[in-house]
Formats: sequence, C-alpha cells, structure tokens
Amino acid sequence: MDKFQNKYRIQSTRLQNWNYGWGGAYFITVCTEGRECYFGNVINGKMQLSETGIIADILWHEIKNHATNIELGAFVVMPNHVHGILILDGNGKTYDVGTTHVVETTHALSLQQPGSGQSEKTIGQTRFQNQGKNTISSIIGAYKSAVSKHAHRLGFGFGWQSRFHDHIIRDEQSYRTISEYIINNPLKWDEDKFNPCNTNTGQ
Repeated sequence: MDKFQNKYRIQSTRLQNWNYGWGGAYFITVCTEGRECYFGNVINGKMQLSETGIIADILWHEIKNHATNIELGAFVVMPNHVHGILILDGNGKTYDVGTTHVVETTHALSLQQPGSGQSEKTIGQTRFQNQGKNTISSIIGAYKSAVSKHAHRLGFGFGWQSRFHDHIIRDEQSYRTISEYIINNPLKWDEDKFNPCNTNTGQ
C-alpha cells in the first residue's frame, strides 16, 4: 500500500491517468455497508422500495440539480446497491445522452499517454489530495452523504460501503448494453452477485 502523510492507504481503483471530471459516460455502482438490504426487496422481478430506498431513488434524480453539465442515464435501486449512469460534459456543451463517443474522441490520447516526464505525477496521484469539483468522486460523495443524512434524520439505520465502483463507458454499444443491464437488474436478482442469498456467486 502507498503512504499519504505517513499513513498507509488502500490503492485507488480509479484509472491513474484519467481525470474523472472529463466529459464522458460513467457506469456507477454503490453498495450498502456489509451489503445489507436497506433499500427494500425484489418481489416477482420488481423492486419494492423501503423508506430508505425511496430516499436513495429521489436523491439520485436530484443530482442534476446540484452538479453542473451533467445528465443522468439508466438508474436502479436494488436491495443493497444502486446502479446508475452519469454523463459528464467537461466542456459545458450539450451532450447527447444516447451516445458516449466523447470519452473516446476527446480524451483517448490523454488516457494512453501518461506524460513524458518521469517525475511528473499522474492524475490519480494528485486526485487523492484534491478531488476537484464536479468530478465523479465529488458527485457520488455528495450523493452518499445526502442519503445518509436524510435516512439518519428519519431514524433509519443505514450505512454505505466506503468506496464505489466505476466503469468508463467507451462506445454506444457498451452504453446500450450497460443500460439494459441496469434496467433488467431486478428481473435477474436471483443471479446477481450482490444478492446475499445467492450461493452460486461465492459472495
């Protein structure tokens, strides 16, 4: 593990040469603490939200009102996690929600070329000290905080896993595939790796 201010920290799962404030589409998964089913249950292939699940659902759709140059793609609240697509436009231009070519055409070179200087820090190394505004980390951090705040204010026991998973969507076909996966997630809950009752996943 790396050290920061003389303390060990877990290596970031973020791509080290990618700025998560850049324009692009991002597939996000956020799990509850201990994968507890705080958000409700799947019954007959449909998600039945608990009070906490309703909060998680409403506040995700509020993201666009609190962050700039952002669109929301497919989204679902599952019993112990949420899946969603966030579409950022780092240039402040109108972004077509149905395509994801901005990730590849605008920033592919930056992703492939980490920099010529050996002593130059990667984007990931500087990200730990300064997440920046309107980045995936700051947006998801604010979302998680808001859900926790409202759930606790109403007296609901709740907690998030400390981290979240992200995937940079590379092209339109991937966007469609991931969107369908999100939308159909409740129908396939019995097979889901996040399902604590699923003994076939080794989870």
